Amino acid sequence: MEDIRSALAEHAADFASELGQCRAELAKAVKGKEEVINLILLAILARGHILLEDIPGVGKTTLALALSRVLQLTCHRVQFTPDVTPSDVTGYTIYRKHSDSFEFQPGAAMCNLLLADEINRTSSKTQSALLEVMEEGAVTVDMQRHEAPKPFTVIATQNPAGCAGTQLLPESQLDRFLIRLTMGYPDRKAEIEILQSKGASDPLESLRPLLTARRLLELQEAAAAVYTDDSLYEYMVEIVSRTRRHELIELGVSPRGTIALLRMARAMALLSGRDYLLPADVAAVCLPTLAHRLILRTRARAAGKSPEDILTEILQSVPAPKLI
Repeated sequence: MEDIRSALAEHAADFASELGQCRAELAKAVKGKEEVINLILLAILARGHILLEDIPGVGKTTLALALSRVLQLTCHRVQFTPDVTPSDVTGYTIYRKHSDSFEFQPGAAMCNLLLADEINRTSSKTQSALLEVMEEGAVTVDMQRHEAPKPFTVIATQNPAGCAGTQLLPESQLDRFLIRLTMGYPDRKAEIEILQSKGASDPLESLRPLLTARRLLELQEAAAAVYTDDSLYEYMVEIVSRTRRHELIELGVSPRGTIALLRMARAMALLSGRDYLLPADVAAVCLPTLAHRLILRTRARAAGKSPEDILTEILQSVPAPKLI
């Protein structure tokens, strides 16, 4: 760890430059979504998984494919439907007569970047199989453990509750995702650029590979080594603690959420070219990291309060530590 911290202190600006180039390259294929690209890069640096909760057709698949090209990651895509089974995700063993043995056939999860499209259209059993490999980084098939490649990230998409034939993930399973994002419709300028770029060629074809899986692992280690003052640990715990005793919140953020906030904040520091954490890093990632982990009371919804509204109020009420 000391070697990693020394390298981070010396090359933090270089790391940020590399990531900035990746961000600019991804923006060529995904128009007008710089903030979404930024947060997804942070989640990957933090070794987390992403939930995109959005309507179809706003570029979720394009974003995943662009990430796989720029970061040079193996990418699989599963279109979840009611007939997709857990073995489609995890893999299965098959008997080979010529060798008189069983052979493991990898499932879709055996890749660096898995796009789990419309996760809320499949069965609870298949959802659980995906959540298991997200948590463990491995699958167990016929009592045998098989490690997923590293790095391993899942980008899952979920349709809004109003879409026919869907079942939203329960709150306990939403907690497994590091962040939840909404891409939304592009603005007028971005949509015109999308139309123009779809003319002669596919913009994905022009993307340059800028990282490798090995380099991404090094950047993940660097993010985990970002120096964090004790006062910042107290700051994050105080934010989370207030969600647990807030009068409008039925269920607050779990310790898993506190860890997620730390990991995302450290990734933000690295992306900013620093080897140390600031209160601003925590505030910048608080809403996408914590909002989906809250369950509000009925009177909060009746008052028109969203999790983001309440978290914003909590952030404003908690004094940020002054670092010397």
